[in-house]
Amino acid sequence: MRILAIETSCDETAAAVVDDGHVVRSNVVASQAELHRQYGGVFPELASRAHVEAIAPVVQKAMDDARATWDSLSAIAVTRGPGLPGSLVVGVNMAKGISLATGLPLIGINHLEGHIYAHWLSLNGRPANDNPMVYQLLHSEGDLSPFPLVALIVSGGHTELVLMHAHGHYELLGHTVDDAAGEAFDKVARLLGLGYPGGPAIQRAAQGGNPHRFKFSRPRISLNARTVRTAQEEFLFSFSGIKTQVLRLVQAFGMSKDGKLSPQTPVSDIAASFQNAVTDWLVEKTARAAERYGARLVLVGGGVSANQMLRQKMRAQFGSMVAFPPLWLCTDNAAMIGAAAYYALRRGLHHDLTLDVAPDLKLPES
Repeated sequence: MRILAIETSCDETAAAVVDDGHVVRSNVVASQAELHRQYGGVFPELASRAHVEAIAPVVQKAMDDARATWDSLSAIAVTRGPGLPGSLVVGVNMAKGISLATGLPLIGINHLEGHIYAHWLSLNGRPANDNPMVYQLLHSEGDLSPFPLVALIVSGGHTELVLMHAHGHYELLGHTVDDAAGEAFDKVARLLGLGYPGGPAIQRAAQGGNPHRFKFSRPRISLNARTVRTAQEEFLFSFSGIKTQVLRLVQAFGMSKDGKLSPQTPVSDIAASFQNAVTDWLVEKTARAAERYGARLVLVGGGVSANQMLRQKMRAQFGSMVAFPPLWLCTDNAAMIGAAAYYALRRGLHHDLTLDVAPDLKLPES
């Protein structure tokens, strides 16, 4: 089953051709990082315009790289949400146009599912994730089934802790009640004058810093918070507080009226301490969830899963039962959408041309 997948949920224009839910034939991504760097974050209107310009060439390149023809495809998949409305519309309309022209089935996919299914992919005959044993279990059935498993989806727009019972069957255990972890990285990097995107910038700055110099207090979270969805209090995340603590710390060292840092500001120590605290919280709650529900595997995905400290701590906690995607599958891409679409199609999911974007789309729960 060969699927052409399209992903335009935020600021990456991506298309991929994936066979049988795991074989990556092509994966093309047109990044907008340079476009948004001057703003310190994604500028939605510019993102959607850039998608319009890039989508057709990206799709054509994905088809060319895979040496695929339109009649060799089994379906067209596209991210329908969650994401920026203007960005999502570009991808969905492209997919609908191809479906209309070719008569191929259309499958709208949840972006969060894509980050989970990145672990099912292989490239050049080798597992794409960093743990061949986990990859083998993911493709097993019966007594060797990988379920239940816990997935931590952690990126610029999302921090979700999910219990996966089977393909397409999820239970949301926890989520952020304010900033996503990646958003906090971006905002703290901006406070420290480190540039955008914040994740790699914080990681670079932290390399020469003392991660124990500054202690950040843990957030207090209540289920009474207005932004809480169906979740359990002990698995909720909050990152706005640590961003404020960093701001107060920076101000304590002194800032000029135009926002420039004092030369005495220990940027590396602050970055290292911030990174240490955030990764601790992510690992702690994931470990608690895995133990509570008897998870056989732990999958970590999304842009923040590229963070090396997070990877080290997760491996120390879970050993051989944890897996991470390669760096090129951590950030938004279409190959992961193609993998998710394969299993969705097997479950009988498909859409017609009335498919619309769903910017606030949630994972389907069991």
